[in-house]
Amino acid sequence: MCNGQSSGIQGQCMGWRVPRLWGCHLTKTALTTAQNHIIERLPRTDRQRLLNLCEPVHLVLSDVLFVQGAPSLYAYFPVDGFISLLQRIDTHPPLEVGMVGREGMLGVQLALGVATTPLLAVVQGSGSAWRVEQSAFQHELLQSPALQQSLHRYVDVLMAQLAASASCQRFHLIGARLARWLLMSQDRVHSDVFHVTHEILAHMLGVRRVGVTVAARDLQRRGLIEYHRGELKVLDRIGLEAAACSCYNMDKEIYRTLMH
Repeated sequence: MCNGQSSGIQGQCMGWRVPRLWGCHLTKTALTTAQNHIIERLPRTDRQRLLNLCEPVHLVLSDVLFVQGAPSLYAYFPVDGFISLLQRIDTHPPLEVGMVGREGMLGVQLALGVATTPLLAVVQGSGSAWRVEQSAFQHELLQSPALQQSLHRYVDVLMAQLAASASCQRFHLIGARLARWLLMSQDRVHSDVFHVTHEILAHMLGVRRVGVTVAARDLQRRGLIEYHRGELKVLDRIGLEAAACSCYNMDKEIYRTLMH
């Protein structure tokens, strides 16, 4: 349940949970290697120094890690699972505008010297992450030009993702957008099976639930996915890629170009 620790949080949560102290209840989990692309790209000395500042945590499905407009107490480097970035406007339901998994970092605004988060961040795929306290992260950023460069490039990736998301929502059909979302999610959970409801998908895509239901049935009829009581299984990855809008491959190409 949302605990309403800050003005406006109750309205942002939409049934998601806000962890006490914004994440302090997350449990340590056994991570023995970096397993996050940004951390892995660092020189060995920089990588080890950053990891020494981090603690391994478990990301719990539906937990709110960042509240829009509130201070960012931590930076997160996901290892598996994924986090949805959502925009909240007035009284409308939150709309997903981006996604963060092991390819990136949650809290990248800290690398720009901005203390508050511009978006709501909710765990949509449970998993593990490295978490570092905000002040320790910013101190390390000053010591590591390689980390600075990597995160500046990642900011560009996120900007491209946000722009693609806006265009996708305006011009592409629900079925193609749903296929893209499922592919992006599968890339981050590293599994053919994950849990998601039609209601959550409707929030993520900014459409009515009935639209998601029709689109999901079509993908299932074509043998691309299997869906039953909140459990979704990707049956035909290649077919799903063919059904997705062009934004999916564009996102991958932008990341490959900028981050490799």
